[in-house]
Amino acid sequence: MRRFIAITASLILMAVTPTGWAAEPVVVFAAASMTDAIEALTRQFNRSHDATVVPSFAASSTLARQIEASAPAQIYISANPQWIDYLDGRGLVAERCNLVGNRLTLIAPVDRPLTLRIAPGFDLAGALGDRRLAIGDPDHVPAGLYGRQALDHLGVWQALSDRLVHSADVRATLALVARGEVAAGIVYATDARLSDHVQVVDVFPVDSHDAIVYPVARIAGANNPAAESFFAYLVSEPGRALLADYGFDTEIDAPCSP
Repeated sequence: MRRFIAITASLILMAVTPTGWAAEPVVVFAAASMTDAIEALTRQFNRSHDATVVPSFAASSTLARQIEASAPAQIYISANPQWIDYLDGRGLVAERCNLVGNRLTLIAPVDRPLTLRIAPGFDLAGALGDRRLAIGDPDHVPAGLYGRQALDHLGVWQALSDRLVHSADVRATLALVARGEVAAGIVYATDARLSDHVQVVDVFPVDSHDAIVYPVARIAGANNPAAESFFAYLVSEPGRALLADYGFDTEIDAPCSP
């Protein structure tokens, strides 16, 4: 709710700001794991278009529920299809497509590294010792959902279920590992590459969890021409190339058409 109020306040300020600011900014809600990439896309778009894009980042579930509660988002990027489906089922999606993909990794602090190969029955619980594993809340956060699927598929979920620290989103998981507050964490490959304080222990097999796909949607009623323009920019070749620069996979099934 606090975040919702902050966004609304910023839009009011922008609406009364004199020249140089768009009268109707484009509000983009995006999964936390896309923070750096979407901020870069936003800067590039704002420089070349007569529009102002305002991004907001959180767990996909949090953002979807805010949109359902009438938050002023015009474009939404989720870290999994579930939350786009959730909004679509409520008549809140005007158009949608698959933007990029990602991989799931196990990370550890660089000053307390782990040597472990991810495989069926691997002894992650033993490798943790008396410490814990950070993971996005598996009931809500896409990275946590994928993590639970992978650990369950590999036959180690039950051994770890009482050793978990649930986080609000994947960036919170990354921070816990980087600070050394946990022995290991499960994050996307794109997040793991952002911190010099973590090491990638191993990458989860792609067949151990659902394909990690980030769908993008234009929210129903978002008829701002600038929002349509930014949506088109996201799915364009230059937009997808920039996302690839940040480590996202553009070779996915049924991708957006430029």
